[in-house]
Amino acid sequence: MRLYEYEAKKILPSRGIAVPRGQVLSPGEKIDTSRPGVLKAQVLSGGRQKAGGVVIVSGPDQIADTVQALFQKPIHGLPVTKIIWEEFIEVEREFFLGAIYDSSRKSPLVFFSPEGGVEVELLTEKDPGRLFYRDFDILQGFSEYQARELIAEAGLQGSELLKISDILYRMVSLFLDLDATILEINPLAQTKDGNYIALDCHIDIDDDALYRHKELETQFGILKREGGGGRQVTELERQAAAIDNLDHRGVAGRVIEFDGNLALLIGGGGASLAAFDAIRRHGGRPANYCEIGGNPTVLKVKELTKLLLSKPGVEKIAVIMNVVSNTRVDLVARGVIKGVLELGRDPAKTIAVFRIPGAWEEEGYKILARYGVPYCGRTVSIDEAAKEAV
Repeated sequence: MRLYEYEAKKILPSRGIAVPRGQVLSPGEKIDTSRPGVLKAQVLSGGRQKAGGVVIVSGPDQIADTVQALFQKPIHGLPVTKIIWEEFIEVEREFFLGAIYDSSRKSPLVFFSPEGGVEVELLTEKDPGRLFYRDFDILQGFSEYQARELIAEAGLQGSELLKISDILYRMVSLFLDLDATILEINPLAQTKDGNYIALDCHIDIDDDALYRHKELETQFGILKREGGGGRQVTELERQAAAIDNLDHRGVAGRVIEFDGNLALLIGGGGASLAAFDAIRRHGGRPANYCEIGGNPTVLKVKELTKLLLSKPGVEKIAVIMNVVSNTRVDLVARGVIKGVLELGRDPAKTIAVFRIPGAWEEEGYKILARYGVPYCGRTVSIDEAAKEAV
């Protein structure tokens, strides 16, 4: 789940990291200041300043007009539902601090650049020597000493080294405590009086760890949002996530909605992507992307089947998975059949294809045969099954 900037800035002060004074505005709310400052559209996307979503304002008339304009102007196609006004900070120097979970290294990575701001990615790409980083053991954590070493490697000394390394240590501790996958402060501004303020912050939290972080809502007023990318989560996706949360067994409910007429129950790691692409390649119009696996219960498969088939315009459902060992074919078959029957539909006319070879497949095929549903074994490829579904 990606946090909005104003949400991230609710959390940073709890770890002793300063942020600018400001006010969060919703449409129709009036700003209670006439002082110069910065207005920033709140969308889950980078590059806001280049897209006109960050504006420096100098007086009350400009503030009011800019607020109205920002609410009416989508940023990178995303509607603006919140704006923050912040005091204008006189900046002497900008820095870039971050932590990310690097899946290729299978460890977290901390990085620092003595150059920050909107062009930092281009700068570090042209001159990789300006980006300093190191990985560390997630179980051992990241020490204050390691933070000082990294900042010193970038050439900083004295009180500047001590102050920034302390902020870096606090930031990485927050990264670990939140089960974050990304936490960046860019820029960290050094002011004329020698203080350090986080002017912008980006936090992504692992969706599967959100249940451990009740404090997000109770302490900071941040509500859970499934699928925290830049796009808005649809109602169907919310309902699918609720089905997946019915119990802990298996996965059945990680859904992305599309504008098509063929519902998909697909799974098996990369096989789900292969099946989705094959459906489209053969001229089909998927109504959703979906992952199932890990032996979900009959109840979860049934409820998900009903949800996907209840979408207006959806005529049939295709069930396609790779060869399974950790999922019982008979339980998936039973769940899909029950879902179709509870909608008052004929399984033989509603299930376009059923291709799941693997554990308990003979029992699953008997269930399907009872209702006249054709099934495909492992001799039928995923591509062939997709073609048959279309």
